[in-house]
Amino acid sequence: MERAGTAVFTAIQEHVGDLRGKEAVIVCGPGNNGGDGFVVARHLASAGAQATVFLAGDRSAVRGAAAVHAQRLEKEGVAVHAVPRDAADAVRQALAGADLLVDALLGTGLAGPPRPEAAELIRCLAAASCPVVAVDLPSGLIADTGAVPGPCVRADLTVTFGLPKVGLLFYPGRSYCGAVRVADIGLDSAAVASCAASTFLLDAAGVGALLPRRAGDAHKGTCGTAVIVAGSVGMTGAAALSADAALRSGAGKAILGVPASLNDILEVKATETMTRPLPEVRRHRCLSLRALGPILELLAGADAAAVGPGLGRHRETGELVRRLLPRVEKPLVVDADGLYALAGSTALLRDRKAPTVLTPHVGEFARLSGASVEAIAADRRGVARQFAVDHGAIVVLKGAPTVIGLADGRVLVNPTGNPGMATAGSGDVLTGLIVGLLAQGLPPADAAATGVFVHGAAGDLARDELGEWGMVAGDIAAAVPRAIVRLAGGPSSGRRRLEPTAL
Repeated sequence: MERAGTAVFTAIQEHVGDLRGKEAVIVCGPGNNGGDGFVVARHLASAGAQATVFLAGDRSAVRGAAAVHAQRLEKEGVAVHAVPRDAADAVRQALAGADLLVDALLGTGLAGPPRPEAAELIRCLAAASCPVVAVDLPSGLIADTGAVPGPCVRADLTVTFGLPKVGLLFYPGRSYCGAVRVADIGLDSAAVASCAASTFLLDAAGVGALLPRRAGDAHKGTCGTAVIVAGSVGMTGAAALSADAALRSGAGKAILGVPASLNDILEVKATETMTRPLPEVRRHRCLSLRALGPILELLAGADAAAVGPGLGRHRETGELVRRLLPRVEKPLVVDADGLYALAGSTALLRDRKAPTVLTPHVGEFARLSGASVEAIAADRRGVARQFAVDHGAIVVLKGAPTVIGLADGRVLVNPTGNPGMATAGSGDVLTGLIVGLLAQGLPPADAAATGVFVHGAAGDLARDELGEWGMVAGDIAAAVPRAIVRLAGGPSSGRRRLEPTAL
């Protein structure tokens, strides 16, 4: 508890600056979260702040370590004002002139809407106009889901302890947390590792270690060949974006299989990409069933494949996808119209002998799985996990945040990305990244995790340069190399070069 409270105080110092003379209001509950708040208050007072501490409820309800820290706080001259939880007037009055609010009211134990007396106090805290720092998580947020079933404090900074909480990552809870800092409070690493966790948060260090490294004698043939079956009339951009992203991920070659009448267009749009004109449905300019044989021939020289970006929804194209899946013996990414074709035919996924990565957004996943959009939004982790386990596939469920369901029951959560990425073509870039990484030999789970993290990191770089309003999918693709360089720790994928030496 001392470590937790000290970590919050340190974060406050960095966030607010000089605390001398500042008016700080600390609102504590009777449990361990409130005990952390007592520690924060003691440090604030020692740093010269005017600390006003409120305890929501009876002093007799404070027990254990929390009671020890309350007593220590009082011995150092800071009063703890016990007020009923529905007596928000005193807190509201104190907040009127406050420079800082520390929310230490409710912790991780909340499982539903706050009780009426607590809800009124939370509304009071939520109306504060000064900077707000939440201890572990904002009061009113459900730690395990991110649900906000009633009033909730909206923090500028949340300092959480030991490990991030799921509720800090998923909306709507994520929007109440502000900046999130995870504080090390000395949890035993062996004990943490022994926990039977099934949800994991991706981070830069872990993803950076997964990036493929090139040998010193690498050439385009050894860096992987990605074949992407994509495009139809009006949607050549999706094909071009996917191929470009595959190359920017590090793949040695990207080959686009496209409707024959669109081949000339894509030869201009996709300069670094090879194209292969394929049989099409006359007058509809989308792939026909006659393209099956040529696609299989094309895939013979591929290390990985993708199908779906801008493919179109003609019935013959859909049948082509369904016949293609069982015969592709390479790692395969299925996106967009490829997913559309699989609705009602997901048994094809279970029959595949090679790895499959699916990259649906919520609407596409609803059609594919038969679940409602509302049910998916309510439990993104659960539905992605279950579909992956049931079908032996990897499910990249795009959104905020993107989650990756693995066939072994694990779920990976991605922290990168921003609202500016809600733009046409962004998903095509992700498809290209994943197939490019698969082509370079990354195992499917690693390719999906790396592709998703890099995609979001590139989006964040584009956002920082261009803002969220005007960035387009091509800006995300263009930022991919810089995102990878940051993760890799430098521009070279191999060993550091020796400096020239005079002989």
